[in-house]
Amino acid sequence: MLEMYIEAPVGADERARLVADLQDAIQSPAEREYVLNALQQMALADGVSGTDEQQVINEISEAVRQTDVGILDGLNRLLGRSLSRRSAAVAQAPNRDAYFDDYLKNKVYYETNRILQEEGRSLDLSDAELRKLGLAGGLMARIAKVDEVVSESEFETMVQIIADIWEVDKDTAVFIANVAVSSLGLTYDYYRMTREFATSTTLEERRRFLVALFLIAGVDDGVSFDETEEIRLVQQGLNVTHEEFINAKLRAKELRG
Repeated sequence: MLEMYIEAPVGADERARLVADLQDAIQSPAEREYVLNALQQMALADGVSGTDEQQVINEISEAVRQTDVGILDGLNRLLGRSLSRRSAAVAQAPNRDAYFDDYLKNKVYYETNRILQEEGRSLDLSDAELRKLGLAGGLMARIAKVDEVVSESEFETMVQIIADIWEVDKDTAVFIANVAVSSLGLTYDYYRMTREFATSTTLEERRRFLVALFLIAGVDDGVSFDETEEIRLVQQGLNVTHEEFINAKLRAKELRG
């Protein structure tokens, strides 16, 4: 969950919500001191504390110092009054916690939504369609990154596949492919993503998708052993048979000519 916040900047509104949640979580003077000490230790951890960083830490620290942990406040917490007041004040602030499940299972969808909200725009797709595209883009990026570098031809193939299989315009396909390539690393846990894709697609879609993965893998210098094994892992997670795996590999070879 910390990674979710580290990967993209936390704006002022979202920070206000997090600080309010922190205030509600502090139950005693000892906990308040623990939080203040932790903030200062973090600020000094790398030996460098910039002006902007220190200003934010000072703001958070001041809010923590003002947290009332008296008996009356404890009763208000028990009855939910303090929480309801603070929640009303930051009700419109971004809340990444609500999307943590998407961050784990469909990171491309999560990142796509974050960028769209940040830019104040939307795509002409239903939520279900966007989720499926996110899963597909993530798995394609997984294959393209087997050799740690996504070539221009691999990226263009990803765009073409997204546009063709899911019938979206090229701009949308480019956007999804860009998010997929930029947001997923080799160390990402793809197991959840693969299982999610298996449950949200038909068998025919999964068969076509296997062909697409082999097309991406073979676009530069043919399909390598590592790429084949990576696609095999995807195939196993997608509940597609070994025979269909072989058929997909042969079909992709035919399409490449």
